[in-house]
Amino acid sequence: MSDEANRVRAAISIGDVTGIGMEVILKTFMDHAMLQVCVPVIYGSSKTLSFHRKALGINDFNYTTLRNIDELNRRKVNLLNLWDDELKIEFGKPDEQSGNYAMQSLEAASRDLQQGKTDVLITAPLDKHAVSRSHTGFSGHTGYLGKFFEAPRPLMLLVSDLMRVALVTGHLPVRDVVAAVTTETIGASLKTLNQSLRRDFAIRKPRIAVLGLNPHAGDHGAIGNEEQEVIEPAIRKAGDNGILAFGPYPADGFFGAGTFKKFDAVLAMYHDQGLVPFKALSFGGGVNFTAGLPVVRTSPDHGTGFNIAGKNEASEASFRKAVYMACDIRRNRMRNDEAGRNPLPQASMSSDR
Repeated sequence: MSDEANRVRAAISIGDVTGIGMEVILKTFMDHAMLQVCVPVIYGSSKTLSFHRKALGINDFNYTTLRNIDELNRRKVNLLNLWDDELKIEFGKPDEQSGNYAMQSLEAASRDLQQGKTDVLITAPLDKHAVSRSHTGFSGHTGYLGKFFEAPRPLMLLVSDLMRVALVTGHLPVRDVVAAVTTETIGASLKTLNQSLRRDFAIRKPRIAVLGLNPHAGDHGAIGNEEQEVIEPAIRKAGDNGILAFGPYPADGFFGAGTFKKFDAVLAMYHDQGLVPFKALSFGGGVNFTAGLPVVRTSPDHGTGFNIAGKNEASEASFRKAVYMACDIRRNRMRNDEAGRNPLPQASMSSDR
């Protein structure tokens, strides 16, 4: 099979059209070398793409327009035209219309991925509030994709050259975090994280650090008992199942002292506990990966960037890394699954010496 036929078919949802999603997509694939990495399929509209090109002063961007994914051109950037509407786009001002188009893009890209017409999904950032105006209960990509692909516990995993940080709870109000952090949810997160590190990142025996919930990891019960009553039992049970999990560690000293460098991944209890240090140390160079899905999905580590939308100031570095990582993870999965299907034959025992 030719290299062209082997290239990963990358479905790309455009996110909120009033943000920087289309800008980072355009800048990433202006580099013709990216066509040696994957076959990109942008789920949006030619009118939307043209609007962004004109606003950003991007003249050199060649692509082919599709009405159907079956028309895929493996030598070019593909744009699957989902709507022909004339959009009134005001940069930095998301509304119900921009939320609707973000969801049209995400739904179509997810559907083609589910049907095996593409291989991976890279999502540009969208605005949760804009989407939730017409899609009640929408809390973000992770939850949506978990339901769409019927994955019981998708796990948000932020990845950079410095660290990998996963979250037991994601986009959840702080007042609800304590109730959601249980021995069961921590155990399930550790299982998903361990499996992902092995299958998706080809780490044979991953070491996972688990953070505490309270300041100073409870300080032996002086500032809360969740570490002793909830987190430690989860770590012990994970160890009984062959998972190398350690902790719980106080979050401040753990990152401040650089202890995270000794582990393959960190499991944080809630959103800001994990993402604040991650973005402080890796912002713009990280990737958001959803572990625990039957498909591969990545996104950049930044948001919609409404404050700089349309100003040609957004960096495509994180989006480009998201494309590379999606392709790498798919190859790792294929190698891992192939090795599992064809294990080495067990050597026969003989009494002859």
